[in-house]
Amino acid sequence: MFYIIGLGLSDEKDITVRGLQAVKSSKRVYLEAYTSILMIDKDRLESFYEKPVILADRDMVETQSDEILRDADKEDVALLVVGDPFGATTHTDIILRARALNIPTRVIHNASIMNAAGACGLQLYNFGQTVSLVFFTDSWRPDSFYDRVKENADLGMHTLLLLDIKVREQSEENLAR
Repeated sequence: MFYIIGLGLSDEKDITVRGLQAVKSSKRVYLEAYTSILMIDKDRLESFYEKPVILADRDMVETQSDEILRDADKEDVALLVVGDPFGATTHTDIILRARALNIPTRVIHNASIMNAAGACGLQLYNFGQTVSLVFFTDSWRPDSFYDRVKENADLGMHTLLLLDIKVREQSEENLAR
């Protein structure tokens, strides 16, 4: 079984009971370490789960997913994701790859930044499109986010603006995806 498990937003204790059970049963546990920033050290996860956690960077998840999915048709393998698993398209892609390989999959959801916006006192039904603001480079300065923010403002809606994080230098090709 291939599990993709949301960790929530704070620390090692935000994992759901179902998620913790899946981690405990997994032969290998990976931590996706590029779409969000974990608020604690990996060591705390390993101590809490009582097993090693393998860091999975963008390259591993996007281009070497076969390594993560290896033997998941015979043993439990988990991919931990900060927030909720389907907050990024990468996570949908690895589930689709697993299913194409006839590997059973299970998604275990958790709180995400989308839920946390309510802590600001803003009602979720008053939000327009969520917008991502990526890092600019010398030759790549996308401005499509301006249009989305303006559209939301014109409709009297809030905008949840997700800021890109830089965990490792990325190629312009990967940034453009």
